[in-house]
Amino acid sequence: MQEIENRINILQEFIKKYMIQGEDYGEIPGISKPTLLKPGAEKLCDVYGFSKMAEVKNRVEDWEKGFFHYEVEVTLVNKKNNLIEAQGVGSCNSKEKKYRYQDPYTIVNTILKMAKKRALIDAVLSATRSSGIFTQDIEDMDIEETFKPSTDKQRRYIFNLSKDRHLDEEQLKTFCKNVIGEDKPSKNWSSDEASKIIEALQNITKSSIIIDANKNVNK
Repeated sequence: MQEIENRINILQEFIKKYMIQGEDYGEIPGISKPTLLKPGAEKLCDVYGFSKMAEVKNRVEDWEKGFFHYEVEVTLVNKKNNLIEAQGVGSCNSKEKKYRYQDPYTIVNTILKMAKKRALIDAVLSATRSSGIFTQDIEDMDIEETFKPSTDKQRRYIFNLSKDRHLDEEQLKTFCKNVIGEDKPSKNWSSDEASKIIEALQNITKSSIIIDANKNVNK
């Protein structure tokens, strides 16, 4: 039991430090757990030392009716001992909501890739015992519609502006928290949040920044 708790704690610490919201995982208001995305699943495979093998277990390719269905199984193998850690299954078809009104003949490969991705995430959640942390019920397309992560360019511009305003790291952190109403790592800022911070920094002058003993930033 203690070993399991230690693995979970290590995993949670890794997620906090190295995984990026909107890229490795996504969050949607009203959903209790973040959803694991493909880049995050691949990152966890690298950390745990898993190799990936994908096999199409079932396929339906009806070129006359334009219906395509794939079921894929992904096997994760421990590189150190060559033992199977977990297997995951994922499926996708051209009648799903997001594909229903597209030309099915142009998205055959997309559907196959989606089935592989779902199988990979299913396998990773099982192998890393992280189903209590992540879900895969929400697709990354839904995440993209809700959350657009900040860019490196936005974050660099913010840090350059903060230097120009003579804000140290702690002062900038407090300033950003006041602007977006939440204390979060810069890598997890959304594009909208980064834009708000940029605008707020641009609207103040060096001489107008007063930081009290509690590190509160006021205009």
